[in-house]
Amino acid sequence: MERCASWNIRVARTLAIVNQKGGVGKTTTAVNLAAGLALAERPTLLVDLDPQGNATTGLGVQKSGLHPTVYHALLGGEAAEKAIRPTVVPGLRLLPADIDLVGAEIELVGVERREHKLREVLEPVSAAYDYIVVDCPPSLGLLTINALVAADRVLVPLQCEFYALEGLAHLLKKTVKLVRDKLNPGLDLLGILLTMFDGRTSLALQIRDEVNRYFPGQVFDTVIPRNVRLTEAPSHGRPVMLHDLRSSGSVAYLELTREVLNHDY
Repeated sequence: MERCASWNIRVARTLAIVNQKGGVGKTTTAVNLAAGLALAERPTLLVDLDPQGNATTGLGVQKSGLHPTVYHALLGGEAAEKAIRPTVVPGLRLLPADIDLVGAEIELVGVERREHKLREVLEPVSAAYDYIVVDCPPSLGLLTINALVAADRVLVPLQCEFYALEGLAHLLKKTVKLVRDKLNPGLDLLGILLTMFDGRTSLALQIRDEVNRYFPGQVFDTVIPRNVRLTEAPSHGRPVMLHDLRSSGSVAYLELTREVLNHDY
């Protein structure tokens, strides 16, 4: 949490969870980091910006009949506060998404200041939170650009696989740099998070070493392991800490939470 010195107004730190590749643990990271921050008594808002709405169901909110959602806040003139809902985690609230968000990429094209819509939507509610975590779609379209414009920092989940570094270089050296240069000069990388890590395989160890070599000092110490409890938790509509606190996945995300809280920015 930061405060504006002149007016002593609380300003939430906004983290965008971004990777243009699907299946890398983006939503798992968004849900469990947001839950960890809330459990650390930091009021947190999780913004589901993925039309699949997996972060929404992962926190036990049913998508059928949802109204209003983040779509209505972005394009329907609804206040974000009307769409925000409580979750099973005390201190964690959710700005949900459903399939309506699919059309937002096209509809935003004709909107004035289209890259800034999410930032404008979140400004009236940001003072209520210490952290805002944005779960982005697996693409680099207008929704993800909106998240990067609204964010202070980017967290990149990276699955330990062969093509990981190629996509990571494009994201950081082109997309994030372009947004920083043209739209959000305060944007920076919070860290790269290795996910679905299996230390028994030589490939995972090789990818870990390569990422640390190419991006020294920018990789979280925490590594998220492959863990059955992590994959089970969303079907129960709760983060892994409430599903199995002692599981390796829960321990890892609590460690990640500690790293984020200790990060000086």
